[in-house]
Amino acid sequence: MSGVRVDRLGADFEYFVGEVFESLTRAGWHERCGSYLQGLLLDGRRKSIQPMAARLSGVHDQALNHFITNSPWPVEPVRRRLAVWMDLAVAPAAWAVDDTGWLKDGPASPCVWPQYTGSAGKITNCQIGVSLNLVTDTASCPVNWRLFVPEAWDPASGKAMAQVAARRRKAAIPEQVGHREKWRLALDLIDQTLSWGIRPPLIVADAGYGDCAEFRQGLDDRVLSYVVGVACTHTAFTEDTVRTAPPYKGNGRRPPLIYRQKAPSLKTLVLAVGQDRARVMAWREGSRRRGGTPVKMRSRFVFLRVRPTSKVHRRAVDFGDLPWQGWHHHVTLVSAAHAFVTLQRLDPKTHAPE
Repeated sequence: MSGVRVDRLGADFEYFVGEVFESLTRAGWHERCGSYLQGLLLDGRRKSIQPMAARLSGVHDQALNHFITNSPWPVEPVRRRLAVWMDLAVAPAAWAVDDTGWLKDGPASPCVWPQYTGSAGKITNCQIGVSLNLVTDTASCPVNWRLFVPEAWDPASGKAMAQVAARRRKAAIPEQVGHREKWRLALDLIDQTLSWGIRPPLIVADAGYGDCAEFRQGLDDRVLSYVVGVACTHTAFTEDTVRTAPPYKGNGRRPPLIYRQKAPSLKTLVLAVGQDRARVMAWREGSRRRGGTPVKMRSRFVFLRVRPTSKVHRRAVDFGDLPWQGWHHHVTLVSAAHAFVTLQRLDPKTHAPE
């Protein structure tokens, strides 16, 4: 997030804080929100509470820490306000589901565990949060979050770590909260955001979610359009592949229609189409330049309608937000700071952040 000069956090910023945090009615909470957002927005490499407070006049780090860690302000009304506002301001082309890793040196933070994160490009000690983002080609804003609970933090899992009960108590994790796959958290986020009265034109996600047939089925069940990445090793039949039924012997139910041949991989289907059917498409400017001019990113695409062969096992889903308010307070305020910068860039009447 780019830094913002102090003299540019004026009336626009005060209005933004008042609108987004309207639900926080206790005395001093709006002021604390504004201070925390300023700490995130102002120049400075470290975004933890103590160095942020040091950059703000008249703000004590202990008061700011208490507001984030212990104050019982609810995040859902803030996220709802932010999502509805940014849906109007950004006019998203899609909702993007993604996850982010926060690298951690020690084991004290809730749900920290050695796990893969794209933030580091490897397995490392981190927290992982699943996010829902409103996106276009030129703007984006995270509006909803869930904290991922690794199996090691779940006492009911066969992979639970030693002293898991003590670490959960220290992190104030309720007994009923356990491991939940990221794709399930993503569907929870989608359901909650839909309940706020906005609807996505499209859901997009990488193969970390698209590879899961249950996630794709969940989107189908919600009648949502989607484009997701999948591994080329998945198998499928082309749309015109014929299914036939074995001969009926006259007793009981008729046998169902089945495919008689083995399903090929997606890679095999694409290669079988041939290069002549591939379309070259460009979508946005990348980091490469030619003669001083940015070069658009482009690739070749083949469009096929296929029938995946996976059999989805449908299971009941129980919904619920995770209760560790310090983490949820922080990511909610980060989302608000991100939204303010995005609004500043989109509005030609305001000064753009530096």
